[in-house]
Amino acid sequence: MSRIAKRFEDLKAKSETAFVAFVMGGDPNFETATDLICDLPSAGVDVIEIGMPFTDPMADGTTIQLAGQRALDGGMTLQKTLETVRVFREKNNETPIVLMGYYNPIYAMGVEAFLDAAKEAGADGLIVVDLPPEEDDELCVPALAKNIDFIRLTTPTTDDARLTKVAQNTSGFVYYVSITGITGAASAAAADVAPQVARIKSATGLPVCVGFGVNTPENARDIGGVADGVVVGSAIVKMIEAKKPKSEILEFVSALSKGAKTR
Repeated sequence: MSRIAKRFEDLKAKSETAFVAFVMGGDPNFETATDLICDLPSAGVDVIEIGMPFTDPMADGTTIQLAGQRALDGGMTLQKTLETVRVFREKNNETPIVLMGYYNPIYAMGVEAFLDAAKEAGADGLIVVDLPPEEDDELCVPALAKNIDFIRLTTPTTDDARLTKVAQNTSGFVYYVSITGITGAASAAAADVAPQVARIKSATGLPVCVGFGVNTPENARDIGGVADGVVVGSAIVKMIEAKKPKSEILEFVSALSKGAKTR
């Protein structure tokens, strides 16, 4: 059983919602980002998403775009992102790690070389937002062959026919984008999210995590009541951008996690 599947199984047994936190690898530099990532589990993070910086992040809002640019300006590379995973695994062999980003850097490195390095480093899953199901042979199928989960995004505009296609090779969990548009653009509403989560679960049977628009502990609580997991990225990255101390960031992350798990 993968770390991701085990984590969701363990949480389900405790009737708990997963809290998923996104941090851009290398933001504002390798050492600071890696140090924060290593401490996220202590703040109640169940699954960590690490962003792979890219120069043209088309699905991301300004906050995440700037985070990626800060990381690239600081010398972050895909290889260094994988090194962050290796450092984390020296301290924590339980918490699942998902690498999130775009296909271009992976293609440049070489799919097989990337997947072998990601597996060796200790990554558990991938979210690659610009590879649709029609391109599964590019990365999704090879990743699954190496027991790396390939996690898909669905949106409010994903109809039933498309959902069936999206779910075909998805594993780990489904990431439901609760709003139309880019990251950090609006707040998610539980009343809108609940029926979509139920529809996705009926089509896949996988856990459904909701992100894009969760930015406060109260919002996390509301979404956590209708989903299997709550994802927060931009709200955390904004604190990094503001150069808040790690202790303050972790305190905020802990409040978000407690909100998501409040029933």
